[in-house]
Amino acid sequence: MLFFKTREKVQYDITIFQTPKYGELKGYRQVYRVTIEGINHKDAIKNVFRMFNVNDLIPKDYQARYLNTGDILLFDEGRKGQTYYKLCVGGWQKVNRVILR
Repeated sequence: MLFFKTREKVQYDITIFQTPKYGELKGYRQVYRVTIEGINHKDAIKNVFRMFNVNDLIPKDYQARYLNTGDILLFDEGRKGQTYYKLCVGGWQKVNRVILR
C-alpha cells in the first residue's frame, strides 16, 4: 500500500497593495491585511484572489476595488522573510519589492 502525506495548511499574513487608480504604475498603498490558509504560496494566492473577486466572499470592512492586473500581494513570513507577487497579464509573478510613494 502507498500512503501519501498530505501537506498541512499554513497561515499566511498577506497584505494587499493597490494604486489609487486602476492602471497606475506608481503610488502603491496598503489597502488590506488578512490571514489566509494555504498549502503553499500558490494555494494562498488562489484563495486570496477568490476571496477578493467574489462579491459574497469580500470582507465587510474591505473598502478597495477587486483584485486586478497590477495589484501586489505581500507574504510576510516573519523570520522566513517577505515575498511579493504582482498580478500580471499572464498570472501572478514574483517581484523583488514594491515601491510605495
